[in-house]
Amino acid sequence: MGTDRDTTEDSVSDGAAGTGVSSTGTPSTGMPSTGISSAAAPSGGASAGGAPSGGAPSGGAPSGGAPSAGGGESGSDRVARRDDAVRAAVEHGLLGPEAPIIALLDVPGIKASVAELRAAFDAVTAPGTPVLHAFAVKATPLVPVLRLLHEHGIGAEVASPGELALARAAGVPPCETVLDSPAKTIAELREALALGIAVNADNPQELDRIDGLVGDLPDGPNGGPAGSPHPRSPIGIRVNPQVGGGSIEALSTATATSKFGVALRDEGAREWIVQAYADRPWLTRLHAHTGSQGIPLSLMARGIAETYALAEEINRRVGRQQIDTLDIGGGLPVNFGSDVTTPTYAQYARLLAEAVPGLFDGRYGLVTEFGRSLLAKHGTVVARVEYAKSAGGRPVAVTHAGVQIATRTVYAPGSWPLRIAAYDAVGHPKAGPDVVQDIAGPACFAGDLLAEGRALPLLEQGDYAAALDTGAYYFAHHYAYNSLARPGVYGFASVEGGNRGGGRSTDVRFAVVREPQGVEEIVAESGGARPTALTAL
Repeated sequence: MGTDRDTTEDSVSDGAAGTGVSSTGTPSTGMPSTGISSAAAPSGGASAGGAPSGGAPSGGAPSGGAPSAGGGESGSDRVARRDDAVRAAVEHGLLGPEAPIIALLDVPGIKASVAELRAAFDAVTAPGTPVLHAFAVKATPLVPVLRLLHEHGIGAEVASPGELALARAAGVPPCETVLDSPAKTIAELREALALGIAVNADNPQELDRIDGLVGDLPDGPNGGPAGSPHPRSPIGIRVNPQVGGGSIEALSTATATSKFGVALRDEGAREWIVQAYADRPWLTRLHAHTGSQGIPLSLMARGIAETYALAEEINRRVGRQQIDTLDIGGGLPVNFGSDVTTPTYAQYARLLAEAVPGLFDGRYGLVTEFGRSLLAKHGTVVARVEYAKSAGGRPVAVTHAGVQIATRTVYAPGSWPLRIAAYDAVGHPKAGPDVVQDIAGPACFAGDLLAEGRALPLLEQGDYAAALDTGAYYFAHHYAYNSLARPGVYGFASVEGGNRGGGRSTDVRFAVVREPQGVEEIVAESGGARPTALTAL
């Protein structure tokens, strides 16, 4: 790599188990958690090749240190922490020839996003209103991430037995957990109701199943009308307001034919919903989710307004405040075009307060289910350039990051373009004139490109390419093409120190979130213990 590695006993802490990783990246048991300290030049940010415009809104904001619209930390804060983390990872062997790909999570950035979310809704909600912000586990299904969010006041929205198991392993209590899925089994429903987890029924057949299960449950603490069990779990119905879609069809969940929820505008559907609540006093919630990336805020607000109007109609027609909580979903889109956070939670909350003022007057509790917007900008995948070559006169940097960690980008680059930042062999932001080049992944097919025709300082063998804004739906969703290994995931935090040798000193502390996958695990997951299973047939 062209640099000597520090061989001191600095360690990388494992926040879950109290173990460490030595400066060579080798697991070491019982080592104390210490900071990794090294001198750094002032961070100006790596040169990031802007993602071309596509279905994923870029926001059009300038890159760099512009502050987030509506408050919160600036993009330059994140850039500085990211630069420090990449440099420290290289210096201490977490990233290098023997560890050519790594995923990084910016812990201070995640905490800042949580604080911004909570403050945004607190600013528009009547005092004393029950509000649960439940993180959509599908966005980043990693137990330490869920635990971090939980300790900062965020619950969990789960959509499978696996996601529920992850939330429980992270310590998220049932009362802060919401179960959403269009295909819940009887066993899943029974478990959720027994635990007291909130359930949003997706369709009439699922509600019939819940009817049968509720009859077998003891009365909950609130009781119910004579002869009508009142389950411990808050239960609601998910509706599809059918208000239309955005620029990414696959993420538009309120179209006329979406698979989610009860289609509100279909013939007879609205009357069925009202009657369902009238017949079941224990139905106390109403849920809708319009979509996520590619959905304009105005359409999201319209979907919530339709849901609020339905709740008002149901309560009026049944003659009581039966629906007491509205689950408004999540879906705030992310700006993948620059380091600026836009739109912000504050902007969205203010828009909802203007469009649906009754939502925040204290008569309804609220549940949100944000995912991508909480984590995306706080994750970075960094991959070593194994070879630098050219084809047809265009430079090609062959890296270890491709379809296995950026599946959506590789298969649908128009909808999911990523920005790329260039770092040199010692982990510093790379300087030099921009050169149009391709950043290729390791998989054996021609389309495995992380970025195509991107203008960056020329990446050379031993340099590093960093895929930005990848904290959600990227490295935690491994695609095992070519049996490529899952990268190690590390959280980091940096603390400013004093001057050392005339430069700024930064202590970077890492924690293991998920160990890098070894080939032994790949073999085990691929039936390695049963090599003769088929030959015996």
